[in-house]
Amino acid sequence: MTALPPCPKCHSEFTYEDAGVFICPECAHEWTAQAAGPSETTARVYRDSPGNVLQDGDTVTVIKDLKLKGSGGVIKMGTKVKNIRLVDSDHDIDCKIDGFGAMSLKSEFVRKA
Repeated sequence: MTALPPCPKCHSEFTYEDAGVFICPECAHEWTAQAAGPSETTARVYRDSPGNVLQDGDTVTVIKDLKLKGSGGVIKMGTKVKNIRLVDSDHDIDCKIDGFGAMSLKSEFVRKA
């Protein structure tokens, strides 16, 4: 016997199948097996401060002065950062900045160039 997927709406584990349709008895949500597949593999969407979608390899501009912890340096507003890499963490942009080296930035402090 195979395990049935949990409800995509309320995440209940008590789902059952009826004529090829999955049904949740707790919230009455119904879905097909084809609809369950893509919703589970949705990727996170990264956005800059104005709401533009960011992708790996984009160039961004820093929108405010950012103080660096530990070194006492400051990344000035308007600094361009090329070839960013998006990661799933608190600081969601990994990059290299000339003069500072490798570091992580938050997407809320950048604007797509």
